Amino acid sequence: MGAPSVAGQMFALQLLVVVVLVALGAVALVLQSRYDSERGASVRSLAVAETFARAPGMEEALESPDPSAVLQPLAEAARERSRVDFIVVMTPEGTRYTHPNPDRIGQTFIGTIEPAAAGGIVTETYTGTLGPSVRAVVPVTSEDGEVVGLVAAGVTLERIGATAARQLPLLIGGAAVALVLATGGAALIGRRLRNQTHGLGPAEMTRMYEHHDAVLHSVKEAVLITDGDGRLLLSNDEADRLLGLPPDAVGRHVDDLRLPTSIATLLVSGRSATDEVHPAADLLLAVNQRTTDLRGGPPGSVMTLRDTTELRVLSERAELTRKRLKLLYDAGGRIGTTLDVRRTAEELAQVAVPRFADFIAIDLADPVLRGEEPGPDSTVVRRVALRGVRDDPPLYPVGELIEFVASTPQARGIGSGEAVLLPDLTDAPAWRAQDPERAERIVGYGIHSLISVPLRARGSVLGTATFLRSREPAPFDEDDLSLSEELALRAAICIDNARRYTREHTMAVALQRSLLPRGLPEQNAFDVAHRYLPAQAGEAGGDWFDVIPLSGARVALVVGDVVGHGMHAAATMGRLRTAVHNFSTLDLPPDELLARIDELVTRIDLEESEAAVLDGASEETAADGLVGATCLYAVYDPISGRCVLARAGHPLPALVSPDGDVTFPELPAGPPLGLGGLPFEAEELLLPEGSQLVLYTDGLLEDRDRDIGSGLTRLRRTLAATAGQPPDEACREVFGSMLTDRPEDDVALLIARARRLPPDRVVEWDVPTDPAAVAPVRAAVTRQLTTWELDESVFVTELILSELVTNAIRYGSGPIRVRLIYDRCLICEVSDAASTAPHLRYAASMDEGGRGLFLVAQLAERWGTRYTIEGKVIWAEQSPNGQLSEGAWLDVV
Repeated sequence: MGAPSVAGQMFALQLLVVVVLVALGAVALVLQSRYDSERGASVRSLAVAETFARAPGMEEALESPDPSAVLQPLAEAARERSRVDFIVVMTPEGTRYTHPNPDRIGQTFIGTIEPAAAGGIVTETYTGTLGPSVRAVVPVTSEDGEVVGLVAAGVTLERIGATAARQLPLLIGGAAVALVLATGGAALIGRRLRNQTHGLGPAEMTRMYEHHDAVLHSVKEAVLITDGDGRLLLSNDEADRLLGLPPDAVGRHVDDLRLPTSIATLLVSGRSATDEVHPAADLLLAVNQRTTDLRGGPPGSVMTLRDTTELRVLSERAELTRKRLKLLYDAGGRIGTTLDVRRTAEELAQVAVPRFADFIAIDLADPVLRGEEPGPDSTVVRRVALRGVRDDPPLYPVGELIEFVASTPQARGIGSGEAVLLPDLTDAPAWRAQDPERAERIVGYGIHSLISVPLRARGSVLGTATFLRSREPAPFDEDDLSLSEELALRAAICIDNARRYTREHTMAVALQRSLLPRGLPEQNAFDVAHRYLPAQAGEAGGDWFDVIPLSGARVALVVGDVVGHGMHAAATMGRLRTAVHNFSTLDLPPDELLARIDELVTRIDLEESEAAVLDGASEETAADGLVGATCLYAVYDPISGRCVLARAGHPLPALVSPDGDVTFPELPAGPPLGLGGLPFEAEELLLPEGSQLVLYTDGLLEDRDRDIGSGLTRLRRTLAATAGQPPDEACREVFGSMLTDRPEDDVALLIARARRLPPDRVVEWDVPTDPAAVAPVRAAVTRQLTTWELDESVFVTELILSELVTNAIRYGSGPIRVRLIYDRCLICEVSDAASTAPHLRYAASMDEGGRGLFLVAQLAERWGTRYTIEGKVIWAEQSPNGQLSEGAWLDVV
C-alpha cells in the first residue's frame, strides 16, 4: 500500500489538530467554569456579610443581654435567602453568636479575623467546621467607629463543585458538536484539496511545482499575475527584465511599480486583451491579458508580454501606409463635391492640411477659372487656394497672379508633367530665384521642404499644387512624393470636370440669355417689369418670359419653364418661345395656342426619341431624355379690361388689386406641354386699372428648404407689402425676399400693371350691308380723325376703310361693324359674321377685282385677320402721321 496522498495526510493532520483543540477547549471551559464559580461565591459571600453587618439594629442586637437569641433566626433566614452556606455573627475576639449548627454557638470562629477586628475586610478560602469554604469576614462598627462585632459569610467548595458539575454536560455536548463540525469541515477541505491536487502525493506535488517554477522562469515571455486589488502576486524573470521590476515587487500595488502607463492601466482595468502593442522604454511589447476568475478562480488578472521590438519598423510602416490609404480614401469622398473650380481646389487644401502637409498652395491658369482650356503659357497662374496650420505664412496670397520663372519647381513640373521634390529649401538656389526676398522669409518662417505637383487632366496642365512642410522636422521623401501625385491626380480630374461644367454652364447661360427678350416692346396696355436669374447652384435651365403686342391694342404675357437644365433645355426654350411668337400672330385664343404648342412639344419629343434610338440608345434611355415644359399664356384687352388666361401645368398667377389685396385666381390647371390628349381651358378675368398681374416660374417658390405652399404664402405677403409700388421696385422686393444667394433653379418673374385705353380713343359704327353705306362711314371716320388731329392720316385711312368695308359687304355677312382705335398707332377694324378669311393675291391686268387687299397691304404697316366667336375681324395698322415707314410694331413680332 503506497503512501497516502497529500489530501489524505492533510485530512489526518486536520482531524488530529481538531481533536486536540476540542479537548483543550473542554478542559479550559471546565477550569474557567470552576474559577468563575469560586469568584462568584467570593463576591456573593462578601456582599452578604456586608449587608448583614450593616443591617439596621445590628448594634443593638449585639449589646442585648442574649445576642444569639436575637441574631440566630435572622442569620439563618438571611442565609437561606442569599444562597450561602453560613452566616456567623461573632464578637471581635471570635466567639460565635450564630452558626448553622447551633451546637457551634459560643465556640471560637476558625479562620483569620484579626484584620476584620481592626476594621478591615477578610476574604479567604479556609477549612472550617463546615469543611473547605470561600468566606468573607467584615466588621460591625458603632457610630463612633468602634468594632463591636464581626460577621462572616461563606460558601463551601462542595457547593461550588456541584455548580460546575451541573455545567459539565453542556460543555461536553458543545465540545462534541464542535468536534463533529470540525471533522466535517476537515473532510470537505480534504476533498477539495484532493480534487485540486488530483490525488497527488507529496513527491508528485514537489516535482510538479519544481517543473512549474522551471518553466515559468525559463520561458522568453513575461508573466504577471495580480489579485483583485491590483497587487502583484507573481512575476517571472522575463517580466523582471522587460519591465525592470524591483526585487520586492511581489506584494506591491501595480501603481507603485513604475510600469509604463498603458500597461499599468491595462493591469488595473482587468479587461481582456489580445496581442495589443504597448511601448515600454525602448521596447515594443505585445500584451495579452485574461482574468483569473473565468472558471471559479480568485479575482485577478494574468498578463503575458512578448518582446516585439524588431517588428517596430514594420509596424510603423504599416501604420503610415494605413494613414496614407485613409487619406486617399477621404480625398476621394471630399474632393469634387461641387462642380466649382475654386471650391474643388479648396477641398484639396482641406484634405491635405494638416494630415499630409503643413501648408499647401494651389495655382490655376486663368482660362481654367473661366471654364476654358488652359493656354500655352501655363506658368502664368493665379493662386486660388492657400491653407496652412498657421494663418500668416509669407506666401503669395489668394488671388495673386504669379508667373513662375523657369528654374522653379513649379515651372519645371508644369513643363515636364512630373512632380518635383525639394527636401531642403535652404540649399535650393533655383527655387530662391523666383523671389529671393520672399524665399528668405519663407525659410526663416520654418518651411524647409517642398513638393510641387502639376495638376494634369486629359493631357492638359491646369495648374500646380505646392505642398510645404514646417512643423514636421523630417523632409518630404519619395513615398510622400508618390502620395502627393495621387492626391493631385484626383484633384486635377475633379477640377477639370468643374472646368468643363463651368464652360457648359457659361455657354448655356449665354445661349439662354440670347434667346430671352433683350428689351420689352412698347405698348400701352401694361406697365411691365421683369427679372430673370439663372441657377447659381446648378446648370442653366429653360425658364423664359415674353411680352407680345397683338392686334387691337391687346398684349399677350407669356411665362414658361422647360424641364431639365443645360444646353438642351436652353435650346428647347428658344424653340418654344419662337413657336409662341409665331402662333400669337394668328391671334389664337390662349387655350388654342397652348394646344398648338403642346403638339409641337410632342413632335419634339418624338424626334428626340427617334434620334436617340438611331444613336444606339435603348428605348428606356431615350425616353428619359424627353422634353417637358409648362407655360402660362394671358391676353389682355386694354379697351374692355378683360384678360383671358390659360395654363399648361404652370403655377397660378398672382393678382394684386389696387388696394393691395393679393389673390391667386383658380385657373384650370391643364396638363404640362408634351403629354397630349387632354384639352386646355381658358379663364377670363376683369382687371381693374392699376391692378398687377404677376407671372413667375416655380423656381421663385420652391427650394431645398421650402415647399410650394410656404412659397405661395411668402409671395402673398411680399406682394401685399409692395402694393402701390412701381413694377420694377416690386420685382426687386420679390427677388430679395424670395431667393437665396445661390438659387438652385432658374427664376423668371414678370409683373404687369394694367392700364386702360381712354374711352375717347375708341369709336365704333354699325354698317348696313349696302355698298351705298361706305360713303357715310368714310365721312364719319374723317370727322373722327379731325377730332384726334390726325388730318395727315385721313387719305390713307379712307382708302383702307373703303376697301375693308367693301370687301365685308361683298364677301361677308352681317352684321358689319367698323371700329377705329387710336393707340400708339391708328387701327382700323372691320368685323362681320362670316368665317371665310380673305387672302392676298396678284390680280391680272384684265381682272376687274382682286386689288383691294393688295392696296391695304401697301398702305398699312400691318394687317391681318383674327377669328372671334361671332365671325372674324380684319384689321390694319398704320402710323398716326399716315406715312409708310418701318415702325416699332415690325420689330417686336
